[in-house]
Parts: sequence; C-alpha cells; structure tokens
Amino acid sequence: MTFRVRRVLGAIAAAASLLIVTACTGLPTTGDVQSGLALGASPEDPDLLPLASGPIDGAGPAAIVEGFMEAAITPADNWETAREFLTPEMAATWRPNTGVSIDVSADTRSFTSDLDEDAETADGDVASVRVQFDQVASVDGTGLFSQAVSASNSAFVVTLAEGQWRISEAPDGIVIDESRFPRVYGDYALQYYDQAWERLVPDVRWFPRRVTIATTITQSLIGGAPSPWLDPAVQSAFPPDVQMARDAVPIDAEQVADVALNREALSLDATTLARMRTQLQETLAQAGVQINQVRFTVDGRALEAGIVEVVDTPSDSGGIVLKDGEFGTIVGNQIAPIPGISEEILGISQPILAIDVAGDDSHAAMQLGNGHVYIAGDGRVDELDARALLVRPSLDPYDYTWSVPADAPSALLAIGDDVVSHPIADAWPEASEVSAVRVSSDGARVAAVVVIGGQRWVTVSAVVRDDSGVPIRLGETERVAQLDGPSAGLVWLGADRLGLLVDREDRVVLTQLVGGTGTTESAPSGAVSIAGSRSAAGIRVLGAEGSLYARSGSAWSEFTDGVIILATRAGR
Repeated sequence: MTFRVRRVLGAIAAAASLLIVTACTGLPTTGDVQSGLALGASPEDPDLLPLASGPIDGAGPAAIVEGFMEAAITPADNWETAREFLTPEMAATWRPNTGVSIDVSADTRSFTSDLDEDAETADGDVASVRVQFDQVASVDGTGLFSQAVSASNSAFVVTLAEGQWRISEAPDGIVIDESRFPRVYGDYALQYYDQAWERLVPDVRWFPRRVTIATTITQSLIGGAPSPWLDPAVQSAFPPDVQMARDAVPIDAEQVADVALNREALSLDATTLARMRTQLQETLAQAGVQINQVRFTVDGRALEAGIVEVVDTPSDSGGIVLKDGEFGTIVGNQIAPIPGISEEILGISQPILAIDVAGDDSHAAMQLGNGHVYIAGDGRVDELDARALLVRPSLDPYDYTWSVPADAPSALLAIGDDVVSHPIADAWPEASEVSAVRVSSDGARVAAVVVIGGQRWVTVSAVVRDDSGVPIRLGETERVAQLDGPSAGLVWLGADRLGLLVDREDRVVLTQLVGGTGTTESAPSGAVSIAGSRSAAGIRVLGAEGSLYARSGSAWSEFTDGVIILATRAGR
C-alpha cells in the first residue's frame, strides 16, 4: 500500500480543479475536507518575507490582475503594494484579511481577458479578466486552516483611468501559492482554558508574518472564539462584552505589551483579570512575541491583574523502555527504574504489547499478549478491559485509561484507577474502525486514526468532562489528514502536533500540525513503534531488531539496542 498526503479529492482531473475567482462571492473558502499539505518549514524572521512589485506602466488588464495576485506575498502595511493595482475606490473597500486561497503554483494560474489586444482604448473603458487556478487549501478570516475546495464563476473588472489599467472590482481575500504560503503566513496557537481552568489548550491559527503580529493575535483572542470542533472542551477568560479599546498593542522598551480595554473591564473581579492576563500572556509567548508581561489599561490607567498558575506538561525525562530484565527511563547508558511501576511490570509473565506511563510516574496502562488492557502501580496489576480486538490504551491527565475495540469505535471507555468504566458518548459516530487513540496532555483533545467511508483519517475531537473530570462525550470529529496506508503508531509531539508511523514501501514518519500542514520523512529501517515528546525534535522510533533511534539534526541516530518495548508517556 502506498501513502501520500492528498491535496485535492484524490486523483481529480486538472481541468475539473480549475477555479475561477469571483468578485461576487469572494475567494473559495468551503468544500470537502482533505489532508494537510506538506508546505515545508517556515522562517520566523519577518525580514525574510518575499517582496512584490507594484504595477508596470502601460500593463494590460490581464497583466494588472496577475501582478495584483502576485502582490499577495507582501502583507506589509495592510497589503499596500497590492492596493496599488486597484482603483482608489476599490483600494478603500478591498478586504484582504477575509480569507486566503492556497493554490499549487503561481506558474499554473491562467489569466484570460475579454479585451482585444489590437482594440483602441480610452479612459473609462473596462475589461473583464477571468482567472483559473488549482486550489489546495484555504484559510478563513479567523485564521482557521482548511483543506477545502470551492469554485466561483465571475471575474475581475479592470478599468482604464488616466491611461493606466486598474482593478475596479475584485474579490475580497488573496490567493497565494503553497510554496510561499508558509513564508508569508505563520501558525500561531491561541491559548484557551480547559473546562476546569487548570490547563491551557492550543488552537492553531494562521496569520500574516509581520511586525504587528502581537496586535493580530490579541484581537483574535479577545474578540474571537475557539475553533468549532474544540469549543465544547475549552473556555476563554475574556467576557464577551470586554473588547479592545485601541486597535494596536504597543510593546515598550521594557517589553511590556499594553492592551487597552473598554470600560466594561472595570467591573471584573481579580480572578477573571488574572486569568485574562495569563491567557493572553501565554498566547503571545508561545507565538514567539518578545514580551515580559501584558498590562491591561482602561482610559490610560493600569488595571491590577495578577497571574494564575496553570498545570504544565512535565519535562522530558528520556525514553522509557522495556529491555531484558529492566524497565525504566534511559539515563545515559543505564535504565533508571520507575518506583511503583518497574517491579510490577517486570513481574508480569505474559508478553507485553504496549505500555503507557502516567505523567507523574505513578502507574502505567498496558496491553498484554492476550489483548486485554491492565493498569500497574502501587504493587498491583489490575485488569481494566477484557474485550476483544482492543487498540493500545492511552492514559489521560485525570488518570483515566482510554480503551476501545478496533471494530467498535462507538464502544469507547474511560476506565478509572478504581477499575470503574465510564462509556464515552458520541465517539466517532461515522467511523467503522479505529486503530489508534491518544489523549493530549491537557486532556481536552483526543487524536485517533479511524476509517470513515472506507478512507483512513487522522482525526481530533474535543473531550467533554463532567465537574469531577470524568470524560462523558466527544465533540465533533475534525479530520486532520487522510492516510493511504495503515498507521503503526500515533503520538503527540508537543501541544499541537501529531506524529505517526505510516506504511509505504518503507515506513515514514508523518508530523502533522493540528489545524495546519503536514510533512513526511523516512523512518529508521524496520521501524515498529513511535514515542512522542514535548517537541518534534524529541521523537523516538523503535526498529524491528530492538534498536532505538532519536533525531540527530536531520538524521536518525541509534542510541541504544536490545529494546523489547518502547513505552509512551501519557499525553505524548
């Protein structure tokens, strides 16, 4: 079986995928979901952004439209260069931030004008220009990435004024090719609280890379809402009636970001203000904005806003492995036992298929050779799930073990360390099979590999819990990437990326951004399992002969052998 990250509706014909830009309906932003694009790495320095040129004197209608679309690569000063291709009236009303259509290449765009090149022209003459291009994804006005396809059926209108053609009618939004998209746009994770106000949960958005990114992020967090699929599991500290009083977030010499709020903020209690500040401060910091703190002001006066503590993911302590007579964390050339777990695991006589260790090292969920799921810790080994065809178990931060039969996705259970099972409603209602399940470190999301309509998908869903933290149902299934082959492993790589081993002629490692693009690379020879970490750089892969690999720069490096099981850690 082969694997590829699909771009548009499988093997769609080139002629059928040509899209026409419309001045009436705007740029395409809807359609069938497809897999993430391998758009490559993104530079972080705005100075490296590509620069577009303004209109060429005497250029014809088609050339003006082509230059206008090319100018989308320069978002500086609210796309000032692109506005030079528009009439003054159109320049004043054009809204580039309403959406982005991502196409295959600027070289594949087709521009057709209804103006006869030999016709005499005079000021006031108009021409229509039709543009066709192959769309592979889109970003909406809130920064949400979608593998969507849509078509429109009207055209640019170009008017001759003072001897120069300028665009007098154009759709809102921009078109940019996939090779330059990640250079012009960056992925930024808005932070929301979980249902218990204890953990922060990322929600990835795509915004133009520019010096005003702090303002864009702050506006999106304060005036916006979580992604629809994530919304049931998260909440914002910002009340709906609290808005920005100034459309700018200046950062002073002491790296303090000043956020002016309207007067509704004066009535907020200390806890709400502290949560607001923590949420925004963490969002800006995670986005790479260089600040020391956020300061809220109303009418120029600073509000007293503290900081709330949130639960952080424990730091990586090294790979966890089972070797002959040893189980624990790799420390140099040694295996450090995990108290309360290692002895119990080494005492198990059955073959062990999978081990998932709790974040605090207090216990571990296991799948044994009989296919059943168990929990080990504190001198005990208890059976949790004896159903047939179970997938590998996944622990969540609330100490529930998630278990589900591969052929019955809706039969998902969360089993407490008291061995009490809790059915989870609305688990992948469209899926016929599930082959992998991993709960994120915040406990608000679950990733899975499922089969829907005969197609294999990587998905994420919100986890809805009751007041005591028990998971009770899943939100809607968000399709992240489509796979053409089976997956041998699924893990979290940090807070917003997934790692998978996927079958091809040889196995490959797919790194997939939740809410964005994906990239693949060759896996180490004979790869059989994968373990995640707090970042993609810490990913580990086990080979068929017991060799354990980690990244060393851009290559894989073997750092131990004789490994029987590569364990995972909860949330990774």
